[in-house]
Amino acid sequence: MTLRFMLAAAIGLMTCGAALAAPTIELSAGMHRIEAEVASTPGDRATGLMNRPAMPAHRGMLFVFPEAGVQCFWMKNTLIPLSIAFLDDDGRIVQIADMQPQSLDNHCSSKPVRFALEMNAGWFKSRGLAAGAKINGIGKAPPAR
Repeated sequence: MTLRFMLAAAIGLMTCGAALAAPTIELSAGMHRIEAEVASTPGDRATGLMNRPAMPAHRGMLFVFPEAGVQCFWMKNTLIPLSIAFLDDDGRIVQIADMQPQSLDNHCSSKPVRFALEMNAGWFKSRGLAAGAKINGIGKAPPAR
């Protein structure tokens, strides 16, 4: 393999969103298992799930913030519809919002939170999860930087 080929392959993986740089942790909501990539750095939080053509049903992204605050998300360069659950420090769902691909609409938490969990659109609703439900395992997430 030439250096040029390896560099082109690496750039191709990064631009299509197939490269997974973020660590993953296992979360659960009742009997439902979630494999969550963790976005705990400013760069990971800014990139989120952008440029990915699809995501497996049991997969998501957990955003970890350094301190509680009103957190806002948009879908610029995000290709798949998502639902986002804003979580309190104990992993309880504060609210859920549905977000459309490639939209600049803001979706903000109704109160200060330190965590947000993005899943495929409708994931929470199809499992009967709403405000007050608990997501277990967020304590395993690395601290935000």
